[in-house]
Amino acid sequence: MLRYTLMRLGIFAGCLLVVWGLVYAGAFPRGFGDSNLLWVLLLSLVLSAPISFVVLRKERDRASVQVSQRVERMKANIEANRSQEDEAVDQLAEAPEQARTSS
Repeated sequence: MLRYTLMRLGIFAGCLLVVWGLVYAGAFPRGFGDSNLLWVLLLSLVLSAPISFVVLRKERDRASVQVSQRVERMKANIEANRSQEDEAVDQLAEAPEQARTSS
């Protein structure tokens, strides 16, 4: 998962550098007033998203498998804890009944 995130950030950083260079070279229009940085960031984000979608397909699939395995493990742990709690409650409920019947 970390690898996928770092690869996405790398693609974004590459797009940011390219867009920044193209804006200052005059190939892309500059933003209005002080909004130039925001314009460059948004344009880089818009360009990096489809590139990441295509280039990182296999890595994204690997990351989704890891996430789904973690979710399944957590569900199993929660269910195990729930069953332990149910058993403890059942034992506590049976203890007063046993005490009444034995006395």
